[in-house]
Amino acid sequence: MIYLDNCATTKPDKEVVEVMMKALTDDFANPSSLHIFGHKVEKEIEVARKNAASLIETQADEIYFTSGGTESNNIAIHGAIEKNKRRGKKIITSAIEHASIDDQFKHYREKGYDVVYLDVDETGAVDLEKFKEVMDEDTILVSLIYVHNELGTVNKVKKIFEIAKSINKDVFCHVDGVQAVGKIPVNVKDLGCHTFSFSSHKIYGPKGMGALYKRKDVNINSLVIGGGQEKGLRSGTENVPGILGFGKACELTKRDLDKRLAHAKEIKEYLLKKLEENLKDYKINTPEDSTDFIVSLSILDIRAEVLLHYLEGDEIYISTASACTSNGTHKSTTLEQIGLSDKYAEGTIRICTSKDTTEEDIDIFVEKLVKYVDEIRKIMR
Repeated sequence: MIYLDNCATTKPDKEVVEVMMKALTDDFANPSSLHIFGHKVEKEIEVARKNAASLIETQADEIYFTSGGTESNNIAIHGAIEKNKRRGKKIITSAIEHASIDDQFKHYREKGYDVVYLDVDETGAVDLEKFKEVMDEDTILVSLIYVHNELGTVNKVKKIFEIAKSINKDVFCHVDGVQAVGKIPVNVKDLGCHTFSFSSHKIYGPKGMGALYKRKDVNINSLVIGGGQEKGLRSGTENVPGILGFGKACELTKRDLDKRLAHAKEIKEYLLKKLEENLKDYKINTPEDSTDFIVSLSILDIRAEVLLHYLEGDEIYISTASACTSNGTHKSTTLEQIGLSDKYAEGTIRICTSKDTTEEDIDIFVEKLVKYVDEIRKIMR
């Protein structure tokens, strides 16, 4: 099997699985229990919290465990808007956000909020000058994706937030960092954000786990009321196996990040070289200064979903767009935003490599890709 859909999810690391199995079979106590067994598990959770904090260069008391990136984004967005609703109703975001952000703003737009969707340039990045034009003192929230899930584009969120705060020092700044963590170095303190979301299953951890960084001086309302876990921000008995697995994934990602980034760069360069040597009539949509784990490839005279099914017959797995939205029935908003023509857009696939992707994997993938592209073109032309 050659798995090149690592933006959708990653294979859990063996050490992560081992930690989770131990939590399921041995460390099964409720961390809220008063006995020593419960305290033991609670301490293990705090170790996981420190590992998650270390990965994004912050302190453990600013990390809150959630069920994933979507919940983290919801807590941050809803919390920020509810906290600041008396100050104004203007929100700024980009036109190519993940559905867990975009759908929330559609909801608030229906409730009367002024949601400004910034168009992006041909690389998929927010234009700083356009941002300056729309940012004002009435803006209560700026929410932006850090690394784009389809293109790999890295937004200049630090600079954007600096501009925002120079105009309105009280504006709330949120970052969707789900595709950034593990794919680029992340320092939330340097970014200047109030909240930052990230996810376990994007960094070789378990699904159903995520975290929200919330700056310690920031107070936002909870979505889930109950037992007071996670300092009341996210009540409910902790998912101990998930948290410990996530913590281990964070520890390994922090330890091996430089090596993983270097490997991804080598694999991307090799992939682009093989494509140039073997494939005709295509475009690379991913800009040069992007994360090296993601390549958006548009191929002329094919349908991406047809190619996907050809490849899966050889146990080669890719994506046509974000796995959270792709259903093969519409043109990606992202591809429209970067000005890609329909004839290229319908043949767009996303290749997302991992720490385990090899040059041999790329050789086989490109060989099969070229073969099936030729077959599809004969049918479609």
